[in-house]
Amino acid sequence: MRRILLLIIAVAVAAYAGWYYWNFSQQVSGASVSAFLPRRTIFFAHLPDFSRTRDEWRQSDIYQLYREPAVQDFLRKPLDNMPTPKVLGTLQELEQLDPKNAFFALTSISDSAPSLVGGFRFRGTQEDAERVIGKWRAMLLEQRPGTKSEKLQYQGHEIDVVAATPFTLATTYDRPWFFAATNVTELKALLDRVDHRANDSGETLDKDEAYRIAIAHRPSNDAAFFYLQPKAFSERLAALRAAVQSNPTLGETTMLEKMRCIAGSSRFENGKIRDVLFLGMPKIETDGTLNRFSLTLGTKETFFYLAMLLNLGEKMETLNQAATLSGAVQKLFQDFATSGIAADDWKAAFGFELGALADWPSNAHWPSLLLTLPVVEMARASKIVEAFTRADEGAIWTQTEKDSVRYFSKQSAATLVAITPTIALSDRILIAGLNPVSVEEAVRRSTGSSSELSNSQTYKAAERLLPAPTNFFSYVDTALLYSRLDASLRPMLLMAAAFMPAIARSVDLGKLPSPEVITKHLSPIVSSQRYDRDGYVAESLGPITLDQAAIGLAILSSVGTAARQQAATGFGSWAPSSTATPQPAVSSPSATP
Repeated sequence: MRRILLLIIAVAVAAYAGWYYWNFSQQVSGASVSAFLPRRTIFFAHLPDFSRTRDEWRQSDIYQLYREPAVQDFLRKPLDNMPTPKVLGTLQELEQLDPKNAFFALTSISDSAPSLVGGFRFRGTQEDAERVIGKWRAMLLEQRPGTKSEKLQYQGHEIDVVAATPFTLATTYDRPWFFAATNVTELKALLDRVDHRANDSGETLDKDEAYRIAIAHRPSNDAAFFYLQPKAFSERLAALRAAVQSNPTLGETTMLEKMRCIAGSSRFENGKIRDVLFLGMPKIETDGTLNRFSLTLGTKETFFYLAMLLNLGEKMETLNQAATLSGAVQKLFQDFATSGIAADDWKAAFGFELGALADWPSNAHWPSLLLTLPVVEMARASKIVEAFTRADEGAIWTQTEKDSVRYFSKQSAATLVAITPTIALSDRILIAGLNPVSVEEAVRRSTGSSSELSNSQTYKAAERLLPAPTNFFSYVDTALLYSRLDASLRPMLLMAAAFMPAIARSVDLGKLPSPEVITKHLSPIVSSQRYDRDGYVAESLGPITLDQAAIGLAILSSVGTAARQQAATGFGSWAPSSTATPQPAVSSPSATP
């Protein structure tokens, strides 16, 4: 009986110990990572759950598009020609550890080197983690000759230090955590905060007021988050400005100096990606309401719409200072001054809302773009437009009037795309476009109270996905845009492949997926910005977000430029010269037949 009782007590103690260890482990692993970092932290990035993010990514619209058989068939040749990046193998090994709460932080900047710390919580034993992390450490030792390695003991932790002047990497385990830093002292301080030995518990990032304001706008289910404290940069900028200016203006501050914090998060939402960017700063706009008055100009062919508050009168002084960088712009402002146009004239002439629209009819090769401003005072607006046309030396602007609307048009030089810049000015609105037909049609639509765009179900559904904007709104119909791009560019690409066989070695344009395969996975990109209590909140939602689309366009533009240069070089190497004569093999390449 006594043995049975002792056995029951032993089982109960073991169960309690297991429960306590599990509960303590969960409590530590779920603790706020920001409590591990000092209050002075400049930059902090956090990925809560790698596995969850991976699974949500595989359910996203973009990944489903990538997995389309036609897309896979088209990408097979270019992917086969690319070397397999080592990072893919590293990510596959990392998945075995099921990393959670991964973070990276810049804690300080000095003249010698920045201090960086990072880490993540892993699943399994320390030996399991070391099998993966040890490979990374070994690769670092191999890639940097002369690297020294040593082990240090600190408060029951073994710290591995890899040093290659001026670079240092210190790593350690505090199960279930792995930590790394570029500074041994910084890593020890991190361990003290994690193990609750630090005496400065109130000096952690989670206690900082600016950080707490930022995370108030962080969603609970995000896939990635970052926080930036711009104070370190703004202080250096202010010191530099004070050193450059002999008599600095009292109270003058830059936009960066006004920002208390910058934070952003990204998450997946019903297959789409949603970004939230928060700028903690005082409100800039003092007047004006975003009412999207230019929405009435939209049609069923409109694939891009933008509306934003922009007080040109208040920006004129800044633009005038920046004009010194460009001779043409500087001359324009000089002409404005000669005509007696000042910032007050801009304030009185136009409203605060700038609008932009892009239409692409199915029967047009290229889209048409419109820019709009509300007109407050017709006389001053006319004076500004007339001064603008006079400043364009060497150009002939024709003026006409129709139904109380003044039109200013200029014929541009002959190019691949015919452009006839046109400005329409009425007592309600200024509309600028690339051809007179699109501008006149927009003027007629401006008198209405609604439009084909505002009444479309696609636009309405996209608009409802985000909070109402107060100072910025944009809409991009990606499906319509792609279908028009495909119709215009596909014949050109096929023709280019026929004249430049080198393209066929990299990609088979004959397998380019049909537009229907692509567009069924594309939904509109919608963005809005508003001022919420203590800062600006900008949100974007779509198959990709507005910021991601801008970054992608920049990358594609650079790749396209490189490809054109390479193609031009290749074309020049085999193109025969009509004046060339046979030369010996050692002759100049330009004379080779």
